[in-house]
Amino acid sequence: MKQRRVVITGIGTINPLGNSIEEYFTNLEKGVSGAGPITHFDPSNFKTKFACELKGYEPNNFFDRKEVRKYDLYSQYALIAAEQAVQDSGIEPEKLDLERVGVIWGSGIGGLETFYQEVKSYVEGGFIPRYSPFFIPKMIADLAAGHISMKYGFRGPNYCTVSACASSNHAMIDSLNYIRWGKADMILTGGSEAAINPPGVGGFNSMQALSTRNDDPQKASRPFDADRDGFVIGEGAGALLLEEYEHAVARGAKIYAEVAGGGMSADAYHLTAPDPEGKGAKKSMLDAVADAELKVEDIDYVNVHGTSTPVGDIAEIKGLFAAFGDHIYNLNISSTKSMTGHLLGAAGSIEALACVMALTKGIVPPTINNENLDPNIDPKLNLTLNVAQKRDVKCALSNTFGFGGHNSTVVLKKM
Repeated sequence: MKQRRVVITGIGTINPLGNSIEEYFTNLEKGVSGAGPITHFDPSNFKTKFACELKGYEPNNFFDRKEVRKYDLYSQYALIAAEQAVQDSGIEPEKLDLERVGVIWGSGIGGLETFYQEVKSYVEGGFIPRYSPFFIPKMIADLAAGHISMKYGFRGPNYCTVSACASSNHAMIDSLNYIRWGKADMILTGGSEAAINPPGVGGFNSMQALSTRNDDPQKASRPFDADRDGFVIGEGAGALLLEEYEHAVARGAKIYAEVAGGGMSADAYHLTAPDPEGKGAKKSMLDAVADAELKVEDIDYVNVHGTSTPVGDIAEIKGLFAAFGDHIYNLNISSTKSMTGHLLGAAGSIEALACVMALTKGIVPPTINNENLDPNIDPKLNLTLNVAQKRDVKCALSNTFGFGGHNSTVVLKKM
């Protein structure tokens, strides 16, 4: 069966760089850092006292009181980004075959804030079980997809992918394939995360995964820099409406880019550390390029996982060399996590949007905060350091890798 083409016809986001696509793209191009002191809780006793939080977020500006009681923060962020993408796409749900429209969403952790608050109340209340009836429905990771489908009546494929920081790329790849195979005409996909809370920050601190550059938070996320000391946790959501190409053309939709292919692999190596030679990363990237029916020489830009951890950045660079060979010197490479922080399961969604910016605007977002390139990294690589670069990007590749050795790669093409 001939595979159907899949395109992006609606986008939306709420993340540390902006509460809209326009604001996000503007700050990406400017190289703005979204980091600052933690305000969600008192971080005085924590090793890390900063994060990439949303700016000026107030739930009551988006939801009524009853809805706020039902939605964990990660679901709130998902619904906001999804609404933007639906509005941007110009679709009218009442005119669609809603059984052909699905939602496949990604979240690495789900409702961690809800879990924390409910257990905290249980302990502080003398261990008397007075749990909210919304506890489980708010906490479980699939509910963001469920809420989106209920809001719009989308009755097609509906579930959540959970693969740590690879989650939203896996969601996009699944969405791509369901549409390719004729199982749906449209799927709203993406990811959301809301883990800037005591267990989230404390848990990652205990693993020594987070940066502790408390004296200068905005420069803490510094991929490829010799002085990097861990990632900066972020929060938010990104949404993309994927649609079968002919279906999009027939309704006169604007098309941002084609979702050309996806690749997945496992490191099968370690609980949290990547394969040091980047073997899994190499396979994920090469499989994605092959799935897109392209050659590695067709790729212009790679939005790397690039979390700013000492081990992870080097492993990914090795994977890039193994996958691209000498063509690596022709690539623009950048880590937008240097600006947004690491949105965990939502990372792939907002990084796919960064690729959309590169494809549609001809601007490659930078890797900021690089003051002293790691001597183990080839200085001839174009890591798009500190300043955005203009380039006619025709094909972009986006990596996300997760604890457990999960690797996922998406390839987007200019239309």
